[in-house]
Amino acid sequence: MKIGDLDLGEKPVFLAPMEDVTDPSFRYMCKHFGADMMYTEFINADGLIRDAGSTVAKLNIFDYERPIGIQLYGHIIDSMVEAAKIATEANPDVIDINFGCPVKKIANRGAGSGMMRDVPKMVEMTRRIVEATHLPVTVKTRLGWDDQSKNIVEIAERLQDVGIKAITIHGRTRAQLYKGNADWTLIGEVKRNPRMHIPVIGNGDIDGPEKAKEMFDRYGVDGIMIGRATYGRPWIFAEVKHYLKKGELMKPLTTREKVDIARKHFEQSLKFKGLKTGMLEMRRHFSSYFKGLPHFKEIRLKLLTTLEPDEVHDLLNLIEERYGDYVVGSDVNPSPWADKQD
Repeated sequence: MKIGDLDLGEKPVFLAPMEDVTDPSFRYMCKHFGADMMYTEFINADGLIRDAGSTVAKLNIFDYERPIGIQLYGHIIDSMVEAAKIATEANPDVIDINFGCPVKKIANRGAGSGMMRDVPKMVEMTRRIVEATHLPVTVKTRLGWDDQSKNIVEIAERLQDVGIKAITIHGRTRAQLYKGNADWTLIGEVKRNPRMHIPVIGNGDIDGPEKAKEMFDRYGVDGIMIGRATYGRPWIFAEVKHYLKKGELMKPLTTREKVDIARKHFEQSLKFKGLKTGMLEMRRHFSSYFKGLPHFKEIRLKLLTTLEPDEVHDLLNLIEERYGDYVVGSDVNPSPWADKQD
């Protein structure tokens, strides 16, 4: 699969751009486990133009992350064009336009998936951004605004006609938010449309390697993108690739192995975000890394409340000591803590 001249190989697996999740520390871990293409957190065009410090910081990318895209969102065409020029100077591999975010404060002012209510403006914004950068421009979007306007087949053609090099489609409408099941039927229709010649990447509800293979096989997409299932599981990329290549599930990780990954992630978070922010932003990941461990309530509470990095390391050592080679979901439980009560 190629995005312009960028060759991503066969059946690439993408990390979805997610606010407050896909920061440099998390991308570091996902790349380690084989993510083929990653994106920054989505960036507010207006904040970028105003030179807001927290927004500009999201432009920071590193060579080991490549290929990587910078994703922008906004509802004013001129602002998005200017932001695309600024983002181009950061030298990513791709500029991606966010036409998919369903969050109310974004969509209701016409940005993100809110742009799907004004397709002509969506197309014009895309055309202007394509003209403003030498980089490949891609789009991430949804099936439509609601069940009465699932117009992604038309939208995909029109965006292709103004020069995008790939499209990622989340299998829900904006009205669904993240509720219900993702419907890949229309994603498949876009891919099968004989007038489409750019790569089509499918997104939505891919929670493991078997589901990933099913989406490739059933809908013929060129790539898949994984979002929420990466929380506390950056190794999902290795799991998917192993299954696609060998047709068998990768051996599940032990708690000891997860502790090692969480420790590396924590160190990267402090490195990139500093003590306070790095500690706070790791909390969601810690909770996910150790989900399913029996009788874990007390340790989880401490992980999610401490502000001391030394205490975090002590807690991680304690988890390793107590749970060792325990595998969540396994019938075999070597941990002596399995029979204890919270």
